[in-house]
Amino acid sequence: MSRKNKYILSIILFMTVLVIDQIIKVNVKTGMYLGERIEITSWFSLVFVENNGMAFGWELWGGKLLLTLFRLIAVGFIGWFIYSEINKRRPTGYIVCLTLIAAGAAGNIIDCLFYGLIFNNPPYPQVAELQPWGAGYGEFLYGRVVDMFYFPLIEWDMPTWMPFYPGEHCIFFSPIFNFADAAISCGIIALLLFYRKIINQYQLKSVGAKTATQKEDSGNDGGQSKEAENVSSERS
Repeated sequence: MSRKNKYILSIILFMTVLVIDQIIKVNVKTGMYLGERIEITSWFSLVFVENNGMAFGWELWGGKLLLTLFRLIAVGFIGWFIYSEINKRRPTGYIVCLTLIAAGAAGNIIDCLFYGLIFNNPPYPQVAELQPWGAGYGEFLYGRVVDMFYFPLIEWDMPTWMPFYPGEHCIFFSPIFNFADAAISCGIIALLLFYRKIINQYQLKSVGAKTATQKEDSGNDGGQSKEAENVSSERS
């Protein structure tokens, strides 16, 4: 595939992931009350939750503002990196993986940037409604990320005689996530499975640069020591 077509593919994929992600989130936000669960099968449910954290509801030290700014910087960097990798004629599948990661991160950024400005925060069991710009529940950069996909694939109870977590009910897989999180995870997993060689190239370059720097520093130290010895000999 030519570089031009890779640019077009990356842009179309990026926008497609964003649109699908936002359609799902807006429909959940305006069609379900917070905490509502709709069971589709015994191993899959829609559960409406919101969080301030990263993928799958994880939290990042430093608060909401730091997390949002980090996401903005990360998406900008990934966008630049995709552009540079296309210019290096990397495989199309590799570009797709990077685009999925960038699109997923951007999808969650949209929630953080704008949802606090355009949605209200009604009491249980009412559903949220779109508000005039700036009349929502929060400020710019302080929106909450909408999650909904829940896959409790396996559930079991720990034996009461166990020394740790006795009798506790356990679930695999318990995190609740959204379409953007899934795009990020699929991109990362595919990179690790199919494009390890390219990743290793960057690791080898990093190690090589570090080794070269260490040798240069060592050479400078050796030269300085030799010069000092020469000066000492001349004085003697």
